Amino acid sequence: MSPTLPPSVSPPLNRTRLWSALGAVYILWGSTYLFIHFMTEQMPPLYMASVRYIVAGGILYSAARLMGTARATRAEWGSTAIIGFLLLTVANGCLTMAIQYIPSGMAALLGGLLPIYLLLLNWVSFGKKRPSVLAGIGLVLGLVGIYLLIAPEKLVSAGGLHANLVGTGLVALGNFSWAIGTLLTPRLSQPHQTLASGMQMLCGGAILFIISLVLEPVTPWSILSAPPKALWSMLYLVIFGSIIGFSAYAWLARNAPPTLLSTYAFVNPVVALLLGITFAGEVFSVQSLAGAAVALLGVVFITLGRK
Repeated sequence: MSPTLPPSVSPPLNRTRLWSALGAVYILWGSTYLFIHFMTEQMPPLYMASVRYIVAGGILYSAARLMGTARATRAEWGSTAIIGFLLLTVANGCLTMAIQYIPSGMAALLGGLLPIYLLLLNWVSFGKKRPSVLAGIGLVLGLVGIYLLIAPEKLVSAGGLHANLVGTGLVALGNFSWAIGTLLTPRLSQPHQTLASGMQMLCGGAILFIISLVLEPVTPWSILSAPPKALWSMLYLVIFGSIIGFSAYAWLARNAPPTLLSTYAFVNPVVALLLGITFAGEVFSVQSLAGAAVALLGVVFITLGRK
């Protein structure tokens, strides 16, 4: 998950740059789930997530200001803090916690069902927009896929039923918060997109940092005693997940067709699943994988139904 941007189209497209940016978003964002797992194996999850976003946010904010972006107003800081809380403190905080209970690949697959939450919230609250037939079919497929994916007896997990349900619940709460933040963003005053994303990360990360100091056995300086694997993983997430991945997505949002841009929602979970199986020894049953396929097909239908 990463701060939202308003998509726009700007032809003509350089095909090499287009596919390079898409590849970066596919692979870099798909790999973040595995590196969150590595980052939090021996360190408290909320603390490490907060440091990641404070560092990445500081870099993006500084870069935007150095490039001449105007300073944000007090109202923009307030709006950005709200979005940062929803997208990063709650949504990404829940995702990071969930990976302590369920495999990173499963967390990615459940996180990839965000369009279902957007569809439902836009239907019952924000836009009061009735879903199309295709979107309705996608909703049903998504729910069936979720059931098959999270059925406790189908997932090979050392934590068993409790871990499966807690992890799934955390991702669901994160998706709900991300959907609210996404739908709320256009209604609030926001500065330039790079500056806004840096501010979101700074605000969301700062709140997460305070929460971690209250809930986790850490001090502000615990990062200095973090094991090398956790530090290298956090550095990867800062550079490749938050900065390069975001920059690639920002360019695509300005230049690529929305239908092509939306494909990252289908590809990222698959990349995360394959990386989790290959490098973290995560194991899924055939029925769980079938459930993942059904759920992602539902996301495709929902996306097509919104065109």
